[in-house]
Amino acid sequence: MTVKLHTLSNGFRVVSELMPGLQSASIGIWVLAGGRHERPEQNGIAHFLEHMAFKGTKTRNALQIAEAIEDVGGYLNAYTSREATAYYARVLQDDVPLALDVLSDIVLNPIFDPHEIEVERGVILQEIGQSLDTPDDVIFDWLQEQAYPDQALGRTILGPSERVSSFSRDDLAQFVGERYGPGQMILAAAGAVDHDALVNAAEELFGHLPAITSSAYEPAKYLGGEHRQVKDLEQAHFAMGLESPDYRSDNIHAAQIYAAVMGGGMSSRLFQEVREKRGLCYTIFAQAGAYADSGMMTFYAGTSGDQLAELANVTLDEMKRAADDMGEEEVARARAQMKAGMLMGLESPSNRAERLARMIQIWGRVPGVQEVVQKIDAVSLGDVTDFAEKMAVSAPAALALYGPVEQAPTLEAMQERRNS
Repeated sequence: MTVKLHTLSNGFRVVSELMPGLQSASIGIWVLAGGRHERPEQNGIAHFLEHMAFKGTKTRNALQIAEAIEDVGGYLNAYTSREATAYYARVLQDDVPLALDVLSDIVLNPIFDPHEIEVERGVILQEIGQSLDTPDDVIFDWLQEQAYPDQALGRTILGPSERVSSFSRDDLAQFVGERYGPGQMILAAAGAVDHDALVNAAEELFGHLPAITSSAYEPAKYLGGEHRQVKDLEQAHFAMGLESPDYRSDNIHAAQIYAAVMGGGMSSRLFQEVREKRGLCYTIFAQAGAYADSGMMTFYAGTSGDQLAELANVTLDEMKRAADDMGEEEVARARAQMKAGMLMGLESPSNRAERLARMIQIWGRVPGVQEVVQKIDAVSLGDVTDFAEKMAVSAPAALALYGPVEQAPTLEAMQERRNS
């Protein structure tokens, strides 16, 4: 499998990977404009814009957009993250040109019909309401806000209802003008794809776009804090975040291995100690999230209110114990999980296209799979235990609690336990 990359004269990038034996392809346009690229008054507009892309263009109405892909048995969708907005499709090999035509149409030619804006505004407000009613969704937004208070990276992707309720057609067009330049776009495709044909099509569809100078996004500064909301729920939800490496850091693989050791599966320390031995919860996990200039190690569990204090304390104790007695066998298992997860995932053209875009966004190139495997293998037990020590004692922390959480320890009390 060979990765090919081409950059048009205006900065638009085309990256693809042929996967022999496949009869389908995944293709998408990743725009480096997400939640953290919004000004405070724009919070939620990147996600609103993603919704509006499917509501009509200069040549297709909303139904025609859907029918164009579904008539050939394909799939069309989009998502907004804090650092990008993606529009993507999965189609058979012969329908790749059609998919690219539709994707370019919805990205470049949205009409922002006033009636459709109001319809979609209602849909998004319902989505916000659903998120607020879903404890294990909203708690991560609260954790993000505590980790990065009063910062773009700390604001929700959906935005607050009052902002979404006020966005106008001009607001949407302004954000596109500020952030949707060719230098902020990546066309990524994997599967049964012809790179030269993609480049030629991209030149025709995107080559005329003038380059724009997109303003820098607000740098992230991990500060930490506590959000506690008492509510009569069946479960108490516990989320703790600790400052961890950004995705370009030399320590990123050590962080990912540590997350796997602590809460990456049924054999992980927290699953075994908190769930299997003590029966304190049904779900518990740890994960290492990363951004361009920051990262957060997240621990999450749901339990009963009267067991929350014990769960929090056991979690902290396990973090400290890991720094003292983590073994090579655990690290080797985590390495194997990471490599297997990556390699299995890359058997999917959709996952591979996603990786292509992500790597171009991060590195400006696509590291080979073997290069990544070598970096994972190069992480030593000492690297992970050094990282574990920082997580257990000194890394700045954020805490979010929701439900019957009156008995939960405060962030200050948890910090005292970390230092004891």
